[in-house]
This record gives sequence, C-alpha cells and structure tokens, in this order.
Amino acid sequence: MKISKVLITGIAGSGGSYLAEYIASNHPEVEIHGLAYSRSTRINLKPLGTKVTRHESDLMDFGSVFSVLEKLKPDVIFHLASFANVRASFHTPNTFLSNNILGTSNLFEAVRATHLDPIIQLCSTSEVYGQVDPKDVPIKETAPLKPASPYAVSKTTQDLLGWSYFTSYQMRIIRTRMFTYLNPRRVDLFASSFAKQVAWIERGLQKELTHGNLDSIRSIIDMRDAMRAYWLAILHCRPGEVYNIGGTTSVKVGDFLDRLIALSSVTINTRCDPNLLRPADVTLQIPCIDKFYKETKWEPQYSFEESVSHLLEYWRKKAEEEAQSRSLV
Repeated sequence: MKISKVLITGIAGSGGSYLAEYIASNHPEVEIHGLAYSRSTRINLKPLGTKVTRHESDLMDFGSVFSVLEKLKPDVIFHLASFANVRASFHTPNTFLSNNILGTSNLFEAVRATHLDPIIQLCSTSEVYGQVDPKDVPIKETAPLKPASPYAVSKTTQDLLGWSYFTSYQMRIIRTRMFTYLNPRRVDLFASSFAKQVAWIERGLQKELTHGNLDSIRSIIDMRDAMRAYWLAILHCRPGEVYNIGGTTSVKVGDFLDRLIALSSVTINTRCDPNLLRPADVTLQIPCIDKFYKETKWEPQYSFEESVSHLLEYWRKKAEEEAQSRSLV
C-alpha cells in the first residue's frame, strides 16, 4: 500500500515521538502529523524539528479530533495516546479509565463521522494478559485477558472497542499488544528508572538506587525494533486481527538490574522502596510472536546487550547535562 500521510495520537509522548523519528528517518516521503494537547511537553519532538506537524487536540474533546481528521484525511492512524503509568493508575483509577477509554471512543467516532477509511493501529500492551497462568506461556493472542491494574483494564477496553468497531462498522483496525521494550524517555518504566539511577549515582547526583519488585520476568526488545514493528504491522497485518509484539530475550527484572550494575563504573547500593511496589503485579510476560512473524517476517535487529548499553548511555548523557545545570545554579 502507498502511505503518504500518517497521524500519530500522543505524538509528544515517548512512544509517539520515537515512532515519528523512525518514520522520518526511514520513510521521509511520508507526511507525519500528530495529536497532542496543549499541556503536553514539546521536548520529545525537539529532535524532529520541522519533520512533523503537531496539532493541538485533546482526544477527550470530540470536536477538536473531528476537525483535525476532516482537515488531514490521513491514510494511517497510529493510536498511542494513553495515560500509561501502571503504578499511578492504582492511585487515580477513574482518571485512567475515563481518559484511555473515552479518548479511544472519540477517535473511532470521529473517524466514522468524517466518513474516512484509514488503517488504524490500536497500540495496546501485554498488560492486558495480567497475571498469566504458567500453562499459557509463551503467551498467544488467544490467552485469557486478565488485567491486573486500572491501566490494564483501560487498555483491555480499548482493545475490545477496536474489535467492536471492526465488526460493527468494518473499520480497518489492527490491534497490536506490545510487550516490554526499552524506552529511554519513560522513566516510570523499571528499565529506564534503573538506568537513570545508575547514571545519576555515577555522576554523584544521588547516593542509592531504589527499586520495587525484582521477581517479575519480562521479554525485552529495543525501542528501535519496536517502532519498526509498528510500521510493518500497518503494511502487512490484517484488520480485525490482534498481534503480539515482543522480544526473544526474557529476563527477570532483578537480573536486568544486575546487568546494568555490572556496566557501571562505581559501586551501586540498592534498596527496595515499598512505595514502588504495586498492589498487584504481573510476571511471566513472555510472548509467542509466531503470528506477527508469519505476517511481517519481523525479527529483532538489536541484541539485548546493545539495547542495554544504548539505554544506559542515553541516561549518562542526561546525567552529565543535569550535573552541568546544577553547577550553574
């Protein structure tokens, strides 16, 4: 298919901005547009300069979404916009539920109201599988959905809305369920939090590393591989279907922390912080990606070691910037 114009919801977020960077670098002929409400940060889009067009719009405001769609008429919509901090969702569940579910409903209804027919990728998460029975590992797309957090409930509902609008209105919605990927820009994720703290300790910006549950087992892929997978899904996956996307390396969270510490130049003291523990956590997040591979032939290009080093180097640069800014105060 020929793609000339894409719209990314949540483009100012970590995932949305990385996806925009991937498209800009690998498909420069494609116009990149994004929805971002006025309070969202512009920092993540700074590296893109004029390569993207940001549209001030809030998915909770149907009229603003309708206006952007009517004007742009995109060929493809990547729906990434969501409140995504799992631990925070336990503190403000209604905020996560209303934003993530109603925002998705508004997007789908706006597409219907404008009589457009874009391919829509609904970017979901492995959190929808929740606390998985070991007999269901590796997790296939047919595994039971047992969301264990308000965030996961909201993403499960998004997923079901995608199925509903496909079956009821023949909207071309592809659902992808992304497993753990190393996203340097999201410090609320365990991997990024660990890397940031290691870099901060190396630079003398903090004294010890705090962590939550270290026993969860996750598959890991590089952010760059994840963004390429999103693009291939649009090209090759079938509307109405759901696809797991995940890495081929599985590791216990505690072992991941040990890998980072081994790369450090200083001694890292660690401490479990009860405030970082969730009321309910998930483990055994190990996907079966056979279905996605069959459609796209996607495989990770970056090794686990390369991904960990890339993550740590990102935060070492940030630590240096932080140290310099403090010295100027």
